Amino acid sequence: MTFTFFNSLDQYGNKTALITNAGVEISYHTLLSVADKVAGTIEKRCLVFCVCNNNFESVAGYIGFLRAQIVPILINPDIDTALYTELERTYQPSYVWAPKNFAKGTLSYAYGNYELNKTRYNIVHELYDELALLLTTSGSTGSPKLVRQSYKNIESNTNSIIEYLSITEIDRAITTLPLSYTYGLSILHTHFAAGATVILTDASLMSKSFWSLLKEQKATTFGGVPYTYEMLKKLRFDRMDLPSLTYLTQAGGKLSKELSLEFSEICAKQEKKFIVMYGQSEATARMSYLPWEYAIIKAGSIGIAIPHGKFTLIDPNGEEITTPHVTGELEYEGDNVTLGYAESIEDLAKGDENYGVLQTGDMAEFDEEGFFYIVGRKKRFLKIFGNRVNLDEVEGLLKSKGYDCAVGGVDDHMKIFVTDKRQLENVKHFVSGKTGLNPAAFTSVYIESIPRNESGKILYANLEEM
Repeated sequence: MTFTFFNSLDQYGNKTALITNAGVEISYHTLLSVADKVAGTIEKRCLVFCVCNNNFESVAGYIGFLRAQIVPILINPDIDTALYTELERTYQPSYVWAPKNFAKGTLSYAYGNYELNKTRYNIVHELYDELALLLTTSGSTGSPKLVRQSYKNIESNTNSIIEYLSITEIDRAITTLPLSYTYGLSILHTHFAAGATVILTDASLMSKSFWSLLKEQKATTFGGVPYTYEMLKKLRFDRMDLPSLTYLTQAGGKLSKELSLEFSEICAKQEKKFIVMYGQSEATARMSYLPWEYAIIKAGSIGIAIPHGKFTLIDPNGEEITTPHVTGELEYEGDNVTLGYAESIEDLAKGDENYGVLQTGDMAEFDEEGFFYIVGRKKRFLKIFGNRVNLDEVEGLLKSKGYDCAVGGVDDHMKIFVTDKRQLENVKHFVSGKTGLNPAAFTSVYIESIPRNESGKILYANLEEM
């Protein structure tokens, strides 16, 4: 097994690892004491469901499992009942670490509001030696498809992120994302590996309690997905007085160029750093970052590959693109590329199927200085009356004008979903004028709200069903 940071957390002793929503400080020593007790109840390496709230019990169980080489599947507590049932039926975990009354089973250990229950399944899981962790795929709402992450994946990506963000033990990150989501989890990993502090809260950015906790505990950083920054704009973040914050990060989807520039300028004015990043669960967490010094002049870019990683653009013939401003499929290479997927219990025995190379599924280009720009998803293009239309580009145009919308459809018929009935005709005129598309090639449809997953990403499959 690759040596990993969670086996050396003892070195931080009485330093503060966590601060709870109630303001209680928990040292690394206390965290590891509870973590090892939870995992110590389990006799051997096996599969465990770990239901993750942003609280001490969740973190303690998770860290304990990793230290004991027990493989957790991280579960969002708000998971759809049918999906949870399907995951349990498919993977048959030996134990479930979850809030009381969340799952049935035989009680093995209890701490705080959490219980470790032994399930009714008596199978012996055949687990690949390097398998460390399983995460549900981004946007998954009805599939038991998981990403298989190795110990080397976690260690490599954690070290790279610490290096380019310059995370130190004085940093204090406040949680804005679920721990079951790869971006939220990476924030926990990097701050623990650096001996820093994580402030735990499930409070929404829309609640006063979140901002009170941030100020009281002097948070130095937080991360957000594009939807987070859309909310921050509505909250008038530019008028907030948050002297402890030194930098903000963004990942989990493409932030519009306009919003990226806006927050870059706000942060520059407030002497904070704004760092745009790009990643996928299939790459553990991060693949690129835009150095904060370039946040304004390269707004809209995902930046450069993380330390020890490499990007390549591939043309339709499978050849490498070496000329700036030519669109191709983005390929990434690095030790953080995960082992592959699992769709059944038998897949947990599989080794590395990716060999360090990931076809991201994103279409991109780079400029003369080697900075990369995502132009859309490979599958987010339609042929409309013979013209190739980038749905992400159309959606971006609309959002830049303030429309709350999402764009989908099939060849020769694009659909624009908007949340304001009064804007239906305006949207059609705007798109027709901006793109030159025949109005007969698309329709605007009213929906009450845009369906999103736990990290704020639009669920396009659900959109089409609606």
